Amino acid sequence: MAPFVIHPRSVLTSLTLAVAAAVPGCRRPAPVPRPITLVDDAGDTVRLVAPPRRIVSLNPVVTELVFAVGAGDRLVGRTSQCDFPPETARVPDVGGWLPPNIEAVLGRAPDLVLLYASPSTAPAIGRLRALHVPAAAFRTDRLRDISRLARVLGPVLEADPAATRLAAWYDSSLAALDRAHRDPSGTVALVAWNNPLIVLGSGSFVSEMVELAGGRNLFADISASSAPTSLEVLAERDPRAVLVAGTETGAFTRPEWQAVAAVRERRLLPLVDPALQRPSPRAPAAIAALRHTLDSVLARPARSRQVVNDR
Repeated sequence: MAPFVIHPRSVLTSLTLAVAAAVPGCRRPAPVPRPITLVDDAGDTVRLVAPPRRIVSLNPVVTELVFAVGAGDRLVGRTSQCDFPPETARVPDVGGWLPPNIEAVLGRAPDLVLLYASPSTAPAIGRLRALHVPAAAFRTDRLRDISRLARVLGPVLEADPAATRLAAWYDSSLAALDRAHRDPSGTVALVAWNNPLIVLGSGSFVSEMVELAGGRNLFADISASSAPTSLEVLAERDPRAVLVAGTETGAFTRPEWQAVAAVRERRLLPLVDPALQRPSPRAPAAIAALRHTLDSVLARPARSRQVVNDR
């Protein structure tokens, strides 16, 4: 058996490590907090002394995005409307988001509050900042806001690689959907409310989703997200299908709705998928599923116009 030999260099290394551990002055210094500067959608600069560890999200879209980039463990508060992913249920509920409950938010001792950019949240932002609580507001009204915010919040959440990958995948997925064949005759009316009748214009993210799913918004000439119209105008424009977003379909059984051929011929499609209710990382999959459903609805024959002409 070979003799067991202790190398002098090993002894010296062990002694050096032991002395370093025993002498406080030789210990490795603690990491210095990394200050962060964040510019929100109002153009305000928010300065953080270190990456936030206790975040309250007052925007369901942002809450979902924080989880999607792997930083959900930093959330210590969310709104009652934040319902995805399922892990969101474990985050304490601080109430509504338009306007938010400031007392409930402060009770979570946040080091960053993320809000929706809106006039209704401006007073809350002012109050939080007056109390030296960092607060930033972002718009989440369009599909492109998802990848944009992933790139903005990734470094703040110390999740830059995951956020960058998510943004790249999301943008490429939407681009692929946009390149796919669309039927220009597949006009659809997007109804948000039935009494009074409210339709969605090209400014709505739902309109973006429907366009990417192969439909063509009949009211795309309305640049706003929504606008009132009349049943007579809707019937005259004669959509191939009526998509119902945000209202009950029971109202469409009323006699006056039979003036709309798409309703009369049961080319009526309720948008019930929760992933179609707001922009989110789930949008590409939801749009692909909607394309399949919309294709089947638009394939149903339109007979009423021909009957009228024959008379």
